[in-house]
Amino acid sequence: MRPAGSTEPAARLGAGGVVPRPALWDRLGEATRVTVVSAPAGSGKTVLLRSWISEAGLAQRAAWVPVGRDERDPQRLWLAVLGALRQTVPGSAMVRELTAAPDLDGWAITERLLTDLVPLEELLWLVIDDLHELGADEARRQLELLVMRAPPQLRFVLATRHDVRLGLHRLRLEGELTEIRADDLRFSQAEARALFAAAGMGLAEPTLGMLYERTEGWVAGLRLAALSLAGHPDPERFAAEFSGTERTVAEYLLAEVLERQPAQVRRLLLRTSILERVNGELADLLTGASGGERVLQDLEEANAFVVSLDPARSWFRYHHLFADLLQLELRHTEPAEVTALHELAATWLTGHGYQAEAVRHAQSARDWGLAARLLADHWPGLYLGGQEATVHALMAGFPARASAADAELAAVAAADELARGSLQAAERYLGLAERGSARVPEGRRGQAQVLLGVVQLLVAGRSGNFSARADQAQRLLAAAEVPEATRPDLGEELRALALVEIGDSETWAGRLDQAESHLEQAITLARRIGRPYLEFMGLVYQAEIDLNRWFPRAEELSRQAIELAERHGWTDDLFAGFASMTLGSALSWQGRLDEAEAWVQRAERIFRAEANPAAAMGGQYVRGQLELGRGRAADALAAFRAAERLAGPHPLARPLRAWLVHALARSGETEAAEQVLAGLGERDRDRGEMRIAAAALRLAQDDPHAATVALAPVVDGSTGVGWRSWLVEAFLLEAIARDALSDQATGPALERALDLAESDSALMWFLMHPAPGLLERHARQRTAHAALIGQILDLLGGNRPAPPPAGPRAPLEPLTKSEIRVLRYLPTYLSAPEIASELSVSTTTVKTHLRNVYAKLGVHSRAEAVASARALDLLAPSAHER
Repeated sequence: MRPAGSTEPAARLGAGGVVPRPALWDRLGEATRVTVVSAPAGSGKTVLLRSWISEAGLAQRAAWVPVGRDERDPQRLWLAVLGALRQTVPGSAMVRELTAAPDLDGWAITERLLTDLVPLEELLWLVIDDLHELGADEARRQLELLVMRAPPQLRFVLATRHDVRLGLHRLRLEGELTEIRADDLRFSQAEARALFAAAGMGLAEPTLGMLYERTEGWVAGLRLAALSLAGHPDPERFAAEFSGTERTVAEYLLAEVLERQPAQVRRLLLRTSILERVNGELADLLTGASGGERVLQDLEEANAFVVSLDPARSWFRYHHLFADLLQLELRHTEPAEVTALHELAATWLTGHGYQAEAVRHAQSARDWGLAARLLADHWPGLYLGGQEATVHALMAGFPARASAADAELAAVAAADELARGSLQAAERYLGLAERGSARVPEGRRGQAQVLLGVVQLLVAGRSGNFSARADQAQRLLAAAEVPEATRPDLGEELRALALVEIGDSETWAGRLDQAESHLEQAITLARRIGRPYLEFMGLVYQAEIDLNRWFPRAEELSRQAIELAERHGWTDDLFAGFASMTLGSALSWQGRLDEAEAWVQRAERIFRAEANPAAAMGGQYVRGQLELGRGRAADALAAFRAAERLAGPHPLARPLRAWLVHALARSGETEAAEQVLAGLGERDRDRGEMRIAAAALRLAQDDPHAATVALAPVVDGSTGVGWRSWLVEAFLLEAIARDALSDQATGPALERALDLAESDSALMWFLMHPAPGLLERHARQRTAHAALIGQILDLLGGNRPAPPPAGPRAPLEPLTKSEIRVLRYLPTYLSAPEIASELSVSTTTVKTHLRNVYAKLGVHSRAEAVASARALDLLAPSAHER
């Protein structure tokens, strides 16, 4: 987004004088819900709005959001909206901060903003300038949703060169739409006279009349005329010499303006016109001169279509119409210099951290090799900054065959396709990158290897191929772990991202020590380079590792990750869901079930909104364990069956079958549990966790001897377990079985279970398999765990099956993204055909989604669906429910 502070030249004069326009100011002030200011370039839209805000004293109650040229990144738009609202007095108290991150969803941000604005009681204006530049259809639909569902105290002012499809016809019918168009913005002759007078030119009425007639009150034309007339010896002749369309008038007047500028100023204007924004240093580079900042400041003070973009007046831009005309003149006068100017700009912008702008200038220079290198170098920063739409737009700026000829660009193309949900296309581009990697120059080969490896890990993770991901992580490790001093070409963001992805891959491969080491390196590097999202990911992955080691440490790391998410506004992010799930799991295993419930519910809410099957599977997995700990076997069974439907090739699919046997056994469905065991191959049946589950089933069938037979290879160590905590259960079940057999081995088995449980704080096994009498007898004997036994007995004493939680139950099957999108339109009371029109799908599709939504939420009407969705935090609360 352009920085707030942009403005059109229109009626600004001298050192900031404005031609008063009280009639239009009144219309803006009296408008209700939405005001659209729609007129061509140079009509004075921006100056009108800024002067109205100033005149009405609304500086602290109006959020100004300028849309950048051809903006296609919804996340960037919404971050700008939130940032602008937070700068207002009302918004600063209620709109939460949000930091850019990968996969921030514009729809979720819209819902979040609607939630934040529910308490709004005083008027607040959101002014969006240059709305026509918004090239993302999805962002326009999100804006429409905000307009339709925002509290009435939020007023919208939308400035655009042409009408933008936002479904505003309904507001027009309801009398809540104010429209200001080109004819309204044209100066009257009296206003034109005021403009010239303020510029120090007292024109004769015939001359004024002629200028007014020629420009037809077009503000930019009058402004250019005022600049051209400054010091002109014959105003009457000047006024008589131009006529025609607005464009030809502008071209004629621009020539007059440039002709009157000193050579240094003229050269600066022409050569910097290729830039979206310019500062003094960049202007000096492109002109080969000095003093560029002073020239730009002087031009702004003279209102020569130059606008400062920051309070320090160090960055500037030209009015779009003015810039277009300057670029045309540059191509006419210095055509051979245009390419070199773009290359100079690309180099400077790269060195100063403006990655996307640098790539665009390299593309404008048609230096495809430079553009590809720049994009490859800066892809990690763009990815971590959530600028996936920007990456896609930059990729579209390359020739069709560029990716096939450049391995690094092919790797970025694969990441781009993955971000857009096309796994097959991503894999195809990865193939191109792999085949072309040998052609990468020696000086860039290490960087290219790491970039390719990171994208391969991302693709393998999305495809669910964890085995391939683990193998690729090992190949990537050699390139990513090279000391920085010997690999200066490897960017720090790419190195940190690689270490995070390697660490996660190693976790699922069971290489926990290596994973923890690499994640610790990634977190340290992320903190040093100021990439909090990488730190956030690393903490979440570390917490997941400690679920296999020590539950209190998993709790601590999860809380650190959640605190970081809250600080940056990522509480609805997928990784915040993982952190909440891990925290809920850690608390559950420590026996703190009531505390765990809130965090598991929070994870479930996030996973529903994300519509991510793998995440939802993990949520149901933890939910099932929690319900078993509470003694609610039927609910646990339902959760594990839901997880099973979602599991696919996930690494948790195997232990999930063990949990399913546990839940079936506890529910009394022993025949179904036997069928699960019978359906396994011999190798899977002999896995440690399946033997433990079989032992639980045998105890449920009152066959303790068969339970000890199943457990024997586990307790003697000949059969390992994938998760260390399974051993607590194994020895606990062994003790229960031996006790039933009146076997003297009962005590040692229970003591061993208590040893393991105390070292891991794994208490929930004793809630899943309650044996208070056995524990009480053991406490009376010689034991090192008397305090632990007392703690477990206290938990068992208060561990009665709790009633189902109040309120709507979470749907066992998550809503898809398409279903959630339709759901978000239900509070607007649009009909199904109208929703279909807004989403560009068929009415039949909308109705199918609605049927699925009703079924998954367990409701029978639209009103019930809205109420249920709000209770589940899938929708912002109503502004009327305060």
